[in-house]
Amino acid sequence: MSNVIETEFERQENTQKDKYLTFSLGKEDYGIEIRYVIEIINIQAITNIPQLPDYIRGIINLRGKIVPVMDVRVRFNKETKDYNDRTCIIVIDVKNTSMGLIVDSVSEVISILDRD
Repeated sequence: MSNVIETEFERQENTQKDKYLTFSLGKEDYGIEIRYVIEIINIQAITNIPQLPDYIRGIINLRGKIVPVMDVRVRFNKETKDYNDRTCIIVIDVKNTSMGLIVDSVSEVISILDRD
């Protein structure tokens, strides 16, 4: 039974291998491994939490789960700009910790092989 579970897990890992979700900050493109991405949501009301670094905008309630939200533009020391209808939050999970990343826009999923 454990071999069946491991095989299914490995199969899922292999389908996500070398795939990246690309997003934009201004005129620059970035990518994050797709295996960390849980979902992409529209920008929404963010509850401010005092005494946090300026790039941590606060928290959101995502279907009952509290998720901290980071403005990637601020974290990367880019010029700030108002959020618009293309601004979105990429919800990621790394080591069982969820975090929302505010980005200007999401582009596409691309494949980048290790040898590239």
